[in-house]
Amino acid sequence: MIAQRFDLSGKTALITGASSGLGAHFARTLAEAGARVVVAARRTDRLAALVAELQAQGSQALAVTMDVTDSDSVKRAFEQAEEQWGVVNILVNNAGIGDPVMFLNMTEGNWRSMMDTNLDGAWRVAHRASLAMAQAGQGGCIINIASILGLRVGTALSHYAVAKAGVVQLTKAMAQELARNRIRVNAIAPGYFRTEINSDWFDTQQGKDYIRDKVPMRRLGQLEELDGPLLLLASEAGSFMTGTVINVDGGHLTNSL
Repeated sequence: MIAQRFDLSGKTALITGASSGLGAHFARTLAEAGARVVVAARRTDRLAALVAELQAQGSQALAVTMDVTDSDSVKRAFEQAEEQWGVVNILVNNAGIGDPVMFLNMTEGNWRSMMDTNLDGAWRVAHRASLAMAQAGQGGCIINIASILGLRVGTALSHYAVAKAGVVQLTKAMAQELARNRIRVNAIAPGYFRTEINSDWFDTQQGKDYIRDKVPMRRLGQLEELDGPLLLLASEAGSFMTGTVINVDGGHLTNSL
């Protein structure tokens, strides 16, 4: 009975930013739980490889090209997914960029690029998904990928922290309004996990010292440690959860209070 609560068979999940890192891992996790997965990103070559991998394992997978900064691109991607499998039941709103720059060195271009992708992009995708879910009248769930930097700040990341704080507030506002449509909206706020983007830095002495000094568990997170929160929020196991932000950070936030 417990396993059935986490089963996603018959559901369609769309994951943005799925060409690498967290997004690709989320796609694998949801597919393993039984969902049909639609992987979306700008880098279609990476998506094709991921789809081939998932299909070889017996999962149903579809790649769509999506630029979250372009409303027409978002619209076309959803239409492709809907033509294949109907309304998307689960959205993992993961696409984002990182662009470390000190506040005094920041340009308006740095700021706008960050907001357009990490906050405006999250809104574009969530809005398109929720419109379709509401019209279908079958409910659904949206999982926004925030960050612990949406709940605290970090050096050279003021624009990133502001954008992710916006994602946290967007999550709560959407949850309040969409509950009447049986659409649950929650967020995951990861701490530091090793991906291909940050791996080199975490191998430096500075990176190792940071994790030792700032994270109470004194280690990076493993991608598999996001599976539990993801499946809880995506499945019936979390059916009474909405407007929740789950921190997965090894205690990092407790060290910044």
